[in-house]
Amino acid sequence: MFQTVALSGSRGERRLFSDVNVTVKPGTLLAVVGENGSGKTSFLRMLCGLLSPDGGEILWQGNNIRKLKELYSAQLTYVGHLNGIKDELTPVENLKVSACLAGDESSGGVVQKALEAVGLGRAVHRLPTRVLSQGQKRRVTLARLWLSTRPLWLLDEPFASLDAAATSYLTQQIQSHLSRGGMVVVATHQEIDLPPDCIQHLRLTQ
Repeated sequence: MFQTVALSGSRGERRLFSDVNVTVKPGTLLAVVGENGSGKTSFLRMLCGLLSPDGGEILWQGNNIRKLKELYSAQLTYVGHLNGIKDELTPVENLKVSACLAGDESSGGVVQKALEAVGLGRAVHRLPTRVLSQGQKRRVTLARLWLSTRPLWLLDEPFASLDAAATSYLTQQIQSHLSRGGMVVVATHQEIDLPPDCIQHLRLTQ
């Protein structure tokens, strides 16, 4: 179980949000919504330990993530707003590197299946990533989720630059993760086509 208790955050002198209390149970997705500048990305960066909150606590299984440190990091997969891939590497190479760093399986066959699962045909698997479209680059990044065995996914605008087919692939993978007892926190401007009983909403307001 994942919780925030009286969480607050700011950017510079401006308060973004305060007193945020949420609980995300296994099999549940938390959709974080709000206008641009409301703090969605900052909120996710706090959840994954990259940014310190101004106040409050973030708990994993009842323990503060600051105390858990690497033990907590090993439980999550974070996909940021930026793709975080190397343009000079191929999609296969990018995915192998990220999988190795995360401790996930990174064999060639598994990586290729992940890329095919997000709709990238084998013709682009060995091309430098710099020649791909923005939508294709985003698919390479999101293919990490097909390799991840970690229970908590933190996703910042994962549907950005995706066409309808890729959006459907990703939605199905999120639903599969939830059905296995996983948890997902998504910062998004879009509605997510999942059963309403597995979705919570958190609206951040300026």
